[in-house]
Amino acid sequence: MRISDLDYELPEGLIAQEPLAKRDASRLLLVDVDRDDVEDHRFSELPGLLPPSLFVFNDTRVFPARLLGRKATGGKVELLLLRKRAAGENRWLAMGRSAKGFRPGMELSLCEDRLGARVIATLDHGQLEVDLYADEVDALIERAGHVPLPPYIRRPDAEADRERYQTVYASKPGAVAAPTAGLHFTEETLRALRDAGHETAYVTLHVGPGTFRPVQADHLDDHEMHEEAYEVPETTADAIRRARDEDRPIVAVGTTVVRTLEASVDADGTPVAGFGATRLFIRPPYDFQVIDHLLTNFHLPRSTLLALVMAFAGVELTRRAYRKAIDGRYRFYSYGDAMLIRKGAP
Repeated sequence: MRISDLDYELPEGLIAQEPLAKRDASRLLLVDVDRDDVEDHRFSELPGLLPPSLFVFNDTRVFPARLLGRKATGGKVELLLLRKRAAGENRWLAMGRSAKGFRPGMELSLCEDRLGARVIATLDHGQLEVDLYADEVDALIERAGHVPLPPYIRRPDAEADRERYQTVYASKPGAVAAPTAGLHFTEETLRALRDAGHETAYVTLHVGPGTFRPVQADHLDDHEMHEEAYEVPETTADAIRRARDEDRPIVAVGTTVVRTLEASVDADGTPVAGFGATRLFIRPPYDFQVIDHLLTNFHLPRSTLLALVMAFAGVELTRRAYRKAIDGRYRFYSYGDAMLIRKGAP
């Protein structure tokens, strides 16, 4: 598959810059693979569009990972914290932005001079290793850090984004991007799912900045996928086994759940509980082992996420669905509308 197969033209005005006032007021494009059909729906209709199923969610929590500051010379800098090098320490892997770059030993003043940083090493792909120092570093980051909104949201982050760029079930901090398919759910929506006979389970995958990185290679086989850490709890592995025994479909809420479940399978195609890390790149053709249906948002052209959707729904049906969404003026990307890819009649 070539990179040009992931191209499409999107009017700038369809990129959602703000969330809707109500999470579940978004639109839902139903893509029915077996019927080769695409239909318009509302997200609130979701519980009735599938038979009693097991919905699997990603419970990662976005932390305010974007830190603004200056060098000793006064030049502006920006750090995007990615993850701690070791638990309990204040040495971080980060991505840095500065007009004149970084060098080991450089001192930075962040968060309005409340947080100090020292560059320990410069790494590949624009990454840095930095030591942070202040009283109660983690608490300061939580208070003074900025929400790391995606680059296509062309506005500063606002206080409201701290709650809105977060799923209502987020519980495990570590992501620098939200698992956006989950942003549509409210407590009422989750209750409606249970009332309709659906069950819920959770995995954790801390979404990294690579989720926004476009494919650079001409052929998808030549693309180097970013690595992300995940956890499959024993309760979730058990729930998937029960769902299979009871012939209930498994619904992945977002591409991060797909990667987690598909990366964690054993030789029999059953997810194994525990921690892991994956560079799994799902693109056509791909034999899915776990999921039966996929709920997702609309994705960037030339992205690995769009390739995953094409692998699940089919290339031509995905293209037709995106054309319908554009013609129907659906809202795109993180704060945009949703798409349910269904296989098999309800």
